[in-house]
Amino acid sequence: MEQLPPCVIDVGTGYTKLGFAGNKEPQFIIPSAIAIKETAKVGEQSTRRLAKGVEDLDFFIGDEAFDATGYAVKYPVRHGLVEDWDLMERFLEQCIFKYLRAEPEDHHFLLTEPPLNTPENREYTAEIMFESFNVPGLYIAVQAVLALAASWTSRSVSERTFTGIVIDSGDGVTHVIPVAEGYVIGSCIKHIPIAGRNITYFIQSLLREREIGIPPEQSLETAKAIKEKYCYICPDIAKEFAKYDSDPAKWMKKYDGINSVTKQNFSVDVGYERFLGPEIFFHPEFSNPDFNIPLSQIVDDVIQNSPIDVRRPLYNNIVLSGGSTMFKDFSRRLQRDIKKTVDARLKHSETLGGGRLKPKPIDVQVISHHMQRYAVWFGGSMLASTPEFYTVCHTKEAYEEYGPSICRHNPVFGTMT
Repeated sequence: MEQLPPCVIDVGTGYTKLGFAGNKEPQFIIPSAIAIKETAKVGEQSTRRLAKGVEDLDFFIGDEAFDATGYAVKYPVRHGLVEDWDLMERFLEQCIFKYLRAEPEDHHFLLTEPPLNTPENREYTAEIMFESFNVPGLYIAVQAVLALAASWTSRSVSERTFTGIVIDSGDGVTHVIPVAEGYVIGSCIKHIPIAGRNITYFIQSLLREREIGIPPEQSLETAKAIKEKYCYICPDIAKEFAKYDSDPAKWMKKYDGINSVTKQNFSVDVGYERFLGPEIFFHPEFSNPDFNIPLSQIVDDVIQNSPIDVRRPLYNNIVLSGGSTMFKDFSRRLQRDIKKTVDARLKHSETLGGGRLKPKPIDVQVISHHMQRYAVWFGGSMLASTPEFYTVCHTKEAYEEYGPSICRHNPVFGTMT
């Protein structure tokens, strides 16, 4: 029998990407939201939900969830981890049947998991996939490893490696994850409470202070559109301010929108927001007074905490992944800042050694590539389209014989490197 392509589903905190293996881009990108009918009664939600029958099928996911009136919008995933498994099952149900239009019994599945996902969560995922959807095979891949695989598009075959540090910044959370030979160094992972959503909020607050005429209910989507259209990373913030002040006509942009209620046009001047928005990666204190470590320093800390023999390869392969790393010059700025730190440290050790020891310089390389935005999904699509994928999948037969615990371990693709 000709095998149908595996389905690749990457459920993120902000958005879920769905599609079939072998494709370059996901077929669907939908918000990870689900709208359900909620009744205010006493008792445990999930047990009550089970007893209902038909109403159990009455829900919407993705963009439709926000348009459904009379429904409560819920997010099954928070900070990368699944919070409500009952909702997650229903979310996947519509992903597979309504969006991908796939018969789950005919496709192998590749699902992604966030860093530091617990083995229990893998078991729950396996139960849902094998029990509810009866899939023939399931592989749960670590997002960081897939992002590393996706970065190979910009490298020659000889340079392909599963060692690197992944900066994965999506809508809800940013992770810095060191990977050595395809295995995540769990003890060194760092989370940063700054991601796409925070940039949007920050731009929204900057606009609020200055611009009148933005309809309040549209201020968030206006900020989001401005972020995606006009923002970039600047090398030096003071010079950038001076540049705008000396020649505003050249640097100021105009954003035109339509008020959704009155249908009137409104326009917004976009000035400093263009570089101040994404600048919060490098100066987090602008938007979050409790957190003030710049991204470049966190990357450096993560590498310094890693085992000494992988530090050089990690510096040499810093891979970007996720929509919030798409800002123009993001990789250049990050590379420059990390290089500064590293060079300063080498210089310091040289002076400590009295000039007798000359340390070998460290190559710092931040890799950006054209698959960055869906790097995790694309990496999954690449790996799931290799024949080897079927050999590392957990099968339905094995699941029925040994139970969900088989999914606690998913082998790393060996021959890929």
